Amino acid sequence: MRENSIQIKRALISVSDKNGLVEFASGLADLGVEIISSGGTACALAEAGLKVRSVEEITGSPEMLGGRVKTLHPAVHGGILARRDVAEDMACLEELGIAPIDLVVVNLYPFEQTAAKQDASPAEIIEQIDIGGPTLLRSAAKNFASVAVVCDPADYPEALKRLNSGGGQLDLEYRTALAAKVFARVAAYDEAISTWFGDLATEEGELRREETAFPSRLHIALTKERDLRYGENPHQAAALYREAGFAGESLVTAEQLQGKKLSFNNMTDLEGAWQLASEFESINGPFCAIIKHANPCGASLGKNAAEAFEQALECDPISAFGGIVALNCEVDAEAAEKIKGLFFECLVAPAYSDDALEILRKKKNARVLRCPLRSSSGGYDIRRISGGLLLQDYDLGFSPRDEWNIPTVRKPSIEEATALEFAWRICKHVKSNAIVYANPKRLLGVGAGQMSRVDSAKIAAGRFDRDSVEGPIVMASDAYFPFRDGLDAGAEAGASAVIQPGGSKRDAEVIEAADEHGIAMVFTGRRHFRH
Repeated sequence: MRENSIQIKRALISVSDKNGLVEFASGLADLGVEIISSGGTACALAEAGLKVRSVEEITGSPEMLGGRVKTLHPAVHGGILARRDVAEDMACLEELGIAPIDLVVVNLYPFEQTAAKQDASPAEIIEQIDIGGPTLLRSAAKNFASVAVVCDPADYPEALKRLNSGGGQLDLEYRTALAAKVFARVAAYDEAISTWFGDLATEEGELRREETAFPSRLHIALTKERDLRYGENPHQAAALYREAGFAGESLVTAEQLQGKKLSFNNMTDLEGAWQLASEFESINGPFCAIIKHANPCGASLGKNAAEAFEQALECDPISAFGGIVALNCEVDAEAAEKIKGLFFECLVAPAYSDDALEILRKKKNARVLRCPLRSSSGGYDIRRISGGLLLQDYDLGFSPRDEWNIPTVRKPSIEEATALEFAWRICKHVKSNAIVYANPKRLLGVGAGQMSRVDSAKIAAGRFDRDSVEGPIVMASDAYFPFRDGLDAGAEAGASAVIQPGGSKRDAEVIEAADEHGIAMVFTGRRHFRH
């Protein structure tokens, strides 16, 4: 035996996630490893034709309490925790007739996934709190000097490769790495449970989930997904982490179909583009957004993906150079040909035709991602500050027409109202102070991130020629106008209708200005700052 290596003779396997289970167990059996298992895992292995000893045979005790108690027994944990280099431990095992267990293969009940389901009841979630699994993992990881432990199906191929090349042995360095992964996994699992319990309140003796309360203690379980190309700047390192238990659509799990490694900036801009495209998930018709430095520089609805892209590009073709393109629909060959003509960093869409992918492969460095649109956003929007974190709900709100307050003499026409809704959806994705101009189908100009709202209005107006715009020009502001000058700037740009939250001390002054200009103005009562 190699120094510090152990020979794997007996393995205990008890898994919830059975991906790769049969292949891994078959590989162990081929190496002459005796397999012990319980419950559904034992049934799955037996059905595959593998010889399995049941845990009940080892312990002499049946499963009880509907499977809540299976492996919690000295015959199991003694075989795992016994130190092979301590004579007293081995003598104790011999006296009690307990055989050592050299390998523990366990993954945990899907607590995080169950808790993430909107319709899961507290009783269902509680039953997914694993007791025996974490205990087995901790026991084996604690005794890593004598036992190997695997908690992730993704590690099966490497573990089997090492066993085959090592004559059924695993070295200390690898066992240490596996043990470290176990303690990280169990810690993340316990943090997820702790956070969920922190969201529970007692009401009339029954448990209920408090949807609006923030937890008194926050535990965030994150798993490293991959290293990124670099951070905000090339001299900064960066990595992407996946939030444990998040079951919704996410760029973290998006499929990169081609292109260079993603950078920190790529990911943040992709998030902005994908979120904006998802804003139009329920809108009839293809939609395209082009993002540059976290702000939209183009956005449009179209009769097809190609038209949506072309019209989005018309908004600001100079800024679009090197931008991020997102669509809410399948990219077909016609759209791919159009998009190929732009130098873009990343393209994200929910689907691509085979012909489109063939066309896009000609831009081999361009990053192409496939990701379903967002249907909901679970968890919290989190920002880091020195020494702490800020939590808030995601800004998912929208202001439908039947909730609008229209204080001006003139009311928006149907066409203007359609344009106002379009502009309002886009405005919430622009850095504050945010002003956008749009017609019913296309973004015309954006003023983002200015200290003065009137400056944003003037910058946005400089992005288009009012005389060449088809249909009404409307203006959207993410927050109220503190003075009439912002609205005056909108009138000068040709806006015939304005949408804004309202709520300024000078609302009357702004309403008067709108009436002077013959502008229809909508108050939504909802602000959309984005910092």
